[in-house]
Amino acid sequence: MKPKFHRYLLALIGVCLLIFFFNLDALYVNIMEARNFGSAREMLHLDHWLLTTLNDIPRYEKPPLPTWLTAISAKIFGIEHLWALRLPAACAATLLAVSLYKFSALINITRKQAFIGSLIAVSSFYIIFSGRNGQWDIFTHSFMMVAIYFLFQFFRDERKLWRNAVLAGLFFGFSILSKGPVSLYALFLPFLIAYAIVYKFQDFRKKWGALVVFLVLSLVVGLWWFVYVRLADPIAFLEITKDEAANWGSYNIRPFYYYWSFFTQSGIWTIPSLVALLYPYLKNKVSNKKAYKFAILWTVLSVILLSIIPEKKSRYLLPVLIPMALNTSFYIEYLFSNFSGLKMKEKWVVYFNFGLIATIGIAFPFGAYFMLDLDGIYYLWYALTSIALFGIGISIFYYLRKNRFSKIFYLTVGFICTVIVFGFPLIDTLIDNPNYKSFAELKKQAENKQFTVYEYNSFGPEIIWDYGEPIHILIKNDSLSLPKEEEFGLLFNVTDTISPEEFSGYSIKKVDQYDLNQINPQKSGYKDRLMRDFYMLKKKD
Repeated sequence: MKPKFHRYLLALIGVCLLIFFFNLDALYVNIMEARNFGSAREMLHLDHWLLTTLNDIPRYEKPPLPTWLTAISAKIFGIEHLWALRLPAACAATLLAVSLYKFSALINITRKQAFIGSLIAVSSFYIIFSGRNGQWDIFTHSFMMVAIYFLFQFFRDERKLWRNAVLAGLFFGFSILSKGPVSLYALFLPFLIAYAIVYKFQDFRKKWGALVVFLVLSLVVGLWWFVYVRLADPIAFLEITKDEAANWGSYNIRPFYYYWSFFTQSGIWTIPSLVALLYPYLKNKVSNKKAYKFAILWTVLSVILLSIIPEKKSRYLLPVLIPMALNTSFYIEYLFSNFSGLKMKEKWVVYFNFGLIATIGIAFPFGAYFMLDLDGIYYLWYALTSIALFGIGISIFYYLRKNRFSKIFYLTVGFICTVIVFGFPLIDTLIDNPNYKSFAELKKQAENKQFTVYEYNSFGPEIIWDYGEPIHILIKNDSLSLPKEEEFGLLFNVTDTISPEEFSGYSIKKVDQYDLNQINPQKSGYKDRLMRDFYMLKKKD
């Protein structure tokens, strides 16, 4: 069994390298990344490692562990490299995959099925997005998954009791230090309830001491930074905490049923994930009914707990995808073993789902040729992507006809790998804003002509990131605070109008307009908030 263990684990890590590490700089920086990367840069440039900031303003909404890891990566590889900033998230996603694989083996399913479940996880849409993106959700859930792996052993076995308690406590604390109690509520609590229902807690007489160590270590590691900031900057900390608490009940409010389409976040596995949730259909077909019951309970409880919270966003469903991948593996494992003997009333779902994937692969060379603005090196990427996807599409249809489902499954994972490795460079062909102008150009101009640039009344995280350093704001607490310089630059939102009365002592000249949008103004998704009019103001004699 050992060689198989190493084979599956190495193969899983290999797939993670393809999915999470290739073309990490293909997508432009989004608003969440701009906030997080901006904080990491200010750690390096302004030494704000503990009292974290964004645009030189306190930013205590998010704990600092992922920001520290990102800043360290940027320090080692260079902050000018976008892939270096996203590298820690890719490593966290790989850690999630490995810990899910190792955990799956604990619930008495085969290592092959554990491998299948882990592949489903890493090729699920939102896990791919989070693992290739500078958002902190992937860190908190990855660390929590490691903690759950050690806690499961702690609950079930008296061997290595203290090791399991200490490591579970450390990673539990790391999860809290990554995004507060988010994963504790959305991933750990449903796991705990599902475990209590299915496996039940047994014989804790010899474990109380180790359990106390786990709890103390979790709290110390997870909460020390919050305590430090509360003591070092109490006014800002309390104000930010109050705003964050208010947002949970007043911001992005959605109905209870908003998450009911949660299985669609798995992307290419949407239909298999839905089928795997049909407990009456699958319960007598799976190889381990108890483990299947545990996986489906963990998934459903996670959705229910998230649904209770009034504030809802699609990205909050990331923790659901972890147990759901495990749950889906039971259906896929069933197809591995029984597909050739199934009747058409069970097969048609498989034909539809994987036939659709195959059709997309076959159609890609034709559709992409007319949709993409190909030129130069992009013809090579187009050719490589087209050949690979077309071949995968033909192969899926061939193996559907031959009833060899295992080949179909691995080809589907290969489909995702192909899109990322060969297809992602083609994203540049979709960038077509003729008015694009980087704020980095303005910074160079300010340095050459020795003037300071200010924002009028707000700042955009992407703009601050692109500019390269904090831009101070003139409106603070509804009061205009004019600079001391004789001459300075001022960025104004294009939807606002500059008021001559406010700057009556200055001559005002509009110099330029900057636009950070990558897409054409005629397309959906174009954002006015990424544009600024730039003025030069000079004191009158």
